[in-house]
Amino acid sequence: MSFAELNLIPALLKGIEECGYTTPTPIQARAIPEALAGRDLLASAQTGTGKTAAFMLPALQLMSEPAAKRRGAPRVLVLTPTRELANQILEATRTYGRHLRTRYSLLLGGMPYREQFKALQDSPDLVVGTPGRVVDHLQRGSLDLSRLEILVLDEADRMLDMGFKDDLEKVIGKAPSGRQTLFFTATLDRAMADLAGRMLREPVRIDIGGRQMTHDAIEQRLHVTDNRQHKEKILQHLVANQEINQAIIFSATKRDTDSLARDLSAQGHRVAALHGDMSQQARNRTLRDLRQGRIKLLVATDVAARGIDVTSISHVINFDLPMFAEDYVHRIGRTGRAGATGTAISMASAAETAALRRIERYIGKSLPQLVIPGLEPTRGLDVRPARTGRPPSRSGAPRKPGERPARSPERAKREFPTKQRGERSAPIIEYRSRRSDHQGGVSTSR
Repeated sequence: MSFAELNLIPALLKGIEECGYTTPTPIQARAIPEALAGRDLLASAQTGTGKTAAFMLPALQLMSEPAAKRRGAPRVLVLTPTRELANQILEATRTYGRHLRTRYSLLLGGMPYREQFKALQDSPDLVVGTPGRVVDHLQRGSLDLSRLEILVLDEADRMLDMGFKDDLEKVIGKAPSGRQTLFFTATLDRAMADLAGRMLREPVRIDIGGRQMTHDAIEQRLHVTDNRQHKEKILQHLVANQEINQAIIFSATKRDTDSLARDLSAQGHRVAALHGDMSQQARNRTLRDLRQGRIKLLVATDVAARGIDVTSISHVINFDLPMFAEDYVHRIGRTGRAGATGTAISMASAAETAALRRIERYIGKSLPQLVIPGLEPTRGLDVRPARTGRPPSRSGAPRKPGERPARSPERAKREFPTKQRGERSAPIIEYRSRRSDHQGGVSTSR
């Protein structure tokens, strides 16, 4: 299939051709015709699959049709979790729509309001923004969604993870009920399904690759480590590899990100840090230097690196494993882009065994372990036998369902001491733990 078969207008086809694209990706081939037909979409697709063009090309085609303009009232609104991803989407939009006369506006937190007010006064057709700043403009009255025709949520799962649920609800409340909604997410759990159910009208469901999809073009490796010092030695060995063109090194905290960047810089590497405490100007400058090749190693946190699209990234190194398995797929998706191959290297200590097992279950395979001569671990991962059934009773016979284990007389005395004469009874304190009751699909705290 070619892009010409998707019924896109000549101006868009010309822009796509100048980008060097010839064949649509699976998400583009399935989503573009449905979006052009005006249907709501609920699409699951990982990063690196071309989903930006999947929603932006139909939006650009809509905006090519003449319509009355009004200050601060866009026809298309794209919400995305991070500033970096918003910038990337706008850059791609300008590239695809270079032969169209379309006005754009970018609404990001951490940027001056004055410039954004001015951009909204120019009657933009398209607004790309982060949820918090978009809600700020709605409350200030500088943004009007009354004539909105398409609402796009990109990486909706990440927006929920980052606590933007209330902001998303406010945007939904201001948008016209007759709008078209394009809902893109990497994962679809119950919270996501609830949000999608309130936003979408008879959506077309598109699932590319399934929830366990990873990138075939990316070689994945694992190094078992003893502690942080051991990780630092392995990292020093890895970044000295001449095969690395550019690499992103993921760290769990902002403090560790700065610390690793300083250490690598002291070793003579061209390195920079990227995290949420940096100003937007500093983050933009760092990403510009990365794209222009001035930086070889970028040490980053998950949030700051979200949406980075640099085709020259040859390696991703997980100095710390992510807390959520989905983030592992997003991380390694920073390499192996645009048809290139890549390498993803993870380090895991015994304390990170549970996180590693979650990742392996999610991607559906085990990460192959490699050992560097001279940097062998002195211990393995924390391997605990799985509980395969109900433990036996003290007599050795299997316990019946609901039967509690018998206590020895000595243990009973320790746990339930006999009250002596004249001793006051201690107050009974009931501890209630949080658990999930899946009957009827209801999660409760009891």
